[in-house]
This record gives sequence, C-alpha cells and structure tokens, in this order.
Amino acid sequence: MSVSHPIPGDAGGAPPRSGAAPHGDTALPAVQHMLVRYAKRGKMRFASHRDVARAFERGVRRAGLPVAHSAGFTPHPKISYAGGAPTGVASEAEYLSLALTSRTEAETVRGRLNAALPDGIDVIDVTEDAGGLPASRLTASEWQVILPGLTPDSVAPAVRHFLALEHVPVERLTTKGMRRMDARSAVVTLDVTRADGTGGDTELRMIVRHTVPAVRPDDVLTALREVSGVTPSAPPLMTRLAQGSLGESGVVEP
Repeated sequence: MSVSHPIPGDAGGAPPRSGAAPHGDTALPAVQHMLVRYAKRGKMRFASHRDVARAFERGVRRAGLPVAHSAGFTPHPKISYAGGAPTGVASEAEYLSLALTSRTEAETVRGRLNAALPDGIDVIDVTEDAGGLPASRLTASEWQVILPGLTPDSVAPAVRHFLALEHVPVERLTTKGMRRMDARSAVVTLDVTRADGTGGDTELRMIVRHTVPAVRPDDVLTALREVSGVTPSAPPLMTRLAQGSLGESGVVEP
C-alpha cells in the first residue's frame, strides 16, 4: 500500500534536508505525522505515481520541512504514499503521510509545500494524524468519468445491463503480466448523467471498492464495452473525486 523512494539529486542550491542525519549517525526520531491530501490536475494527470513521489520529495526538501529520514548510509525521507491514481487520470483525493522531526503547524506545511511543488500538484489539506495511513482507512473511491461523443440515453441501457450482472470478468496488462479481475463485484454504485458544459456528453459517477488486484474506472469501461459495445469517440476523462472508507452515504474521507 505504501512505498518510499530516495530523493533524487537536486540542482539549484536546495536547502539541506532537515531531520536527516550524517552518514552513519542516528537519524532524528519522528515526533509528528501529517496526513496530506493533494490533487493531481492539468498536465500532471499524465505523471506516474513515481514521478509524483519524486516531485514531493524534492518539494519537501525545497520547503525546508523537518522531514524524518531513515537511518543508514543512504537515508531517505519517511513519506508513505497511498495507492496513487493511474497515469493519465486526474485526482482530487490523493494521500500521503509525512513524518516530521519537530512539531510544525499544519497550515505551515501546506503553504510551504504548495510554494515548492510544481503546477498541477496542489496540497488541499494537511492534518495531524498520529495513526499514519493504514490501508483500512482507504477502502473505496468515488470517480467521475466523462465519455465524449456519447449521450446519457445511449449509455444508460448498457449501465443497467452491467449492473444486472453478477460478474463481469475483464483483463488488463500490468507490470506483473496479464491480470484478470471482476469489474462488476467491485462497483458499489454507477450512475449516468449529462456532463456539464460538454454539449451533451455522458458523465458516469461510480463508487468502486479497493480490491486486489485493483479495479480501476478504465476496467469498468472495458466491461461496459464488452457487454454492450459502449465506446466513446475520444479518450475518456477520469477524475478521482474522493477516497476513504465506505459509509452509508458513500465514500467517507479520512
């Protein structure tokens, strides 16, 4: 669920890594954990999860935040990332946990990060979070998908057909090879509306459980195409709107 990456070399006189220990010395302990919600917008939706992680590690360093580091010969920052949105997908609800060696106001962390991060990665909220970021708190996501060239009337029958099925297996090629998953069992809700400002294109709103392997919105679109031939005229625009635990009223954010 969570991964950490070493900071790549920075040019341009970046400030020293506060909280990092010299090689061989004991790293300063973390005294505070911050839960950071951030958005991936505009051209940054094409950035991979690894690219976003590198941008955050550079941003934390440039912001001069007292981030905790691991011990050892090559210390790396203690930043844990929740499973990121796929490459090509925008998001308003990505999360990471940041360990700090001295107490810092949440608003200070947010302001410094936003000043140091590239355009398209925007920190929305920072809260103190002693429990870190366990997977049990992120069990579902709400997604918006815009289907160009398709009207709601043409998509609604396909959605009804999909929801009436018990299982819809689909396949997707991953870094671990071809994976087979059940797109239907992961979908909690799937609604069809007319997208605002598009001249009649279809908007899908779906709540999808976090499964292993993960079922993504494009897997649901693959299932719709296979069961009913639904195919947009251009690549769909996908955005994660919320991420958290599944409650009675939908996705409850952490």
